[in-house]
Order: sequence, then C-alpha cells, then structure tokens
Amino acid sequence: MSKAIIFDAPYPDTSKICCDAYSLKIISAAYSTPTGEINAVMQYIFQSLCLYNKGYNKQAEILEGIAIAEMTHFSLLGKTIAALGASPVFTSFPPSAFNFYSTKYVNYTPSVKFMIDDDIRSEKQAIHTYKKMLNLLKSDAVKEIISRIVKDEQLHLNKLEELKLQLKC
Repeated sequence: MSKAIIFDAPYPDTSKICCDAYSLKIISAAYSTPTGEINAVMQYIFQSLCLYNKGYNKQAEILEGIAIAEMTHFSLLGKTIAALGASPVFTSFPPSAFNFYSTKYVNYTPSVKFMIDDDIRSEKQAIHTYKKMLNLLKSDAVKEIISRIVKDEQLHLNKLEELKLQLKC
C-alpha cells in the first residue's frame, strides 16, 4: 500500500470552529462536487488501478499516494462542514438533500497522457479555488485548514509534473 503524499506538517483540528453559514457556503464546493475532493479520490484510485494494470507500478503508487492524501482532505473538509453546523452529506451544498455527488464525473480515460494532463489541470484548478476561498474566508480556523490543504495540492502538482516527464507524455 502506498503512503499518502503530503506536505510535512500536521493538519489543523476543527475544535476551534463553530457554526458559520458564511464559511460553509465558501468551502462546500471543495467537498462533494465534480471538482471537489471526493472526485479527486475516485479519479486517482481509478487511474492508479489502470497504471498498475499497464505495468507502471511506481507511477501507480504515486497516484495512489495522492488519492490517500485527497481522502484525508475529504475527511478534514467533512469534519469542518460538521463543525460549521451542517451534516456532511455528499452534495454540492451540505446539508441539502439534492444534487448528490455521482461518479459519472470521474474522467475514465485509459490514456496515460490524458490522465496526467487532466490531473495537472485539476490540481491547478484546486489550488486556484482554495486560494480564492482564502481571500473570502473570515474564520482564521477555517483558513488554517484550507491553507494546509493548499500545501498538499501544490506538492501533488509538482509530483504530477515530474510524473509527466518520467512517462514522456
């Protein structure tokens, strides 16, 4: 089993967070949407399985390690959403009971080149989205969590760009 590819720093806890509908609205998109953490988990797991099947074991381990980190982000965002006062249901705006996440949003391409290109694009988008959230958030405790996630996403982007060079795609 691969190790999580994460920045070497602890994750903040959610104990200092209290009910805050404003922060909830800002961070919800990062949780269970087509561009959120749940989709990143599903996509990286799918891709790692494809790469293992093609004999790219070292590269598959990298994607699996990123998936494990994204699972941590997903869990941390879920705990944050709960601390902000909402049920962490898998929708685009918890606690609403509509617009549920679907795995139809995973990019199922079998092409290694397209996988990595899409991952790089997705990580750049995630970093941009999280930085935009940081500019809007007022809660220092929530900002701390988002800032820590950004550090991992930047590491993932670097790993994916290295992977692209290794695979010459």
